[in-house]
Amino acid sequence: MAMYDQFAYIYDSLMSDIPYDKYAEWVQATAPVSSRKRLVDIGCGTGVLSVKFAKAGYDVIGVDLSEAMLTIAHNRSLEQGTDISFLCQSMAELDGIDDIDVAVIAIDSLNYLETLEEVKQTFERIYKALTSDGQLFFDVHSLYKMDTIFPDGPFTYEDEQVAYIWHTEIGDESHSIYHDMTFFVRDETGYYERFEESHYQRTYPLETFTELLKQIGFASVVVSTSIFDEQDEKEIERYFIHATK
Repeated sequence: MAMYDQFAYIYDSLMSDIPYDKYAEWVQATAPVSSRKRLVDIGCGTGVLSVKFAKAGYDVIGVDLSEAMLTIAHNRSLEQGTDISFLCQSMAELDGIDDIDVAVIAIDSLNYLETLEEVKQTFERIYKALTSDGQLFFDVHSLYKMDTIFPDGPFTYEDEQVAYIWHTEIGDESHSIYHDMTFFVRDETGYYERFEESHYQRTYPLETFTELLKQIGFASVVVSTSIFDEQDEKEIERYFIHATK
C-alpha cells in the first residue's frame, strides 16, 4: 500500500506534539505490566509507543499496514535496545496473534478504516486474540472534529526541514474526510523535494463504537476525554475508550 510510504520518513517530526507519554501512562495505569505482559500495538506506525511499552516491561508486537513505517519502527527498536516483533498486516485482518493481554490502537488509527464492517472485524479479531480478561485501549476522532474542525482548512506547517499545505474535503460518507497534503522536504543539499499524500478517515457516533464492543462480548467499556488534556464538553475532539473482555 503506497499510503504513508514517503510520509513515513517525516512522520515523527510532524507528530512531535503528540503526548505519547500520557498515552503510555494511561495504558500502564490500567493494565500494569506486573499483571499484563503481552501487548500488541496495532497501527504502530514508526514504533514510538511500541518502544515505550517494551521499555516498560511488556512483551510487544507491533502491527502496521505500511512496510515503510515498520522499517523505521524496527530500526528504532534496535537503536533503543528493545526486542519487538513487527508484523505487516491490516488491523481488520489481524491474524496469527494469540494470548494477548493488552491491545492498543493509538492516535486515531482506527479512523483509517473505511467501513463500519471493518471496524467490527477489527474488534472481533482483537476480542478473539485477547486472554480471558484482556484489555483494549484505543482512541477515535469525535463527530465534532470530523464535521467542524477538519473542514475548516487548509492547514499549514513549516520548520527548517519540512513544510506542508494540508487541504481537507468532506467525504461522501457521513462523518468522513479526505486529507490531501502537499509536502516539501529539504534534502542534504538544501533543495526541497515535493510529494503528495491523500488519506481518508471516517468516524461514527461514540455510541456506535461502545455498543459494537458490547455486542461482540466485551464486559466493560469505559470512555474518557481527558487522557491528553481536559476537553470542553461541547468541543470534544477525541474519545479514549478502554474495553475489558
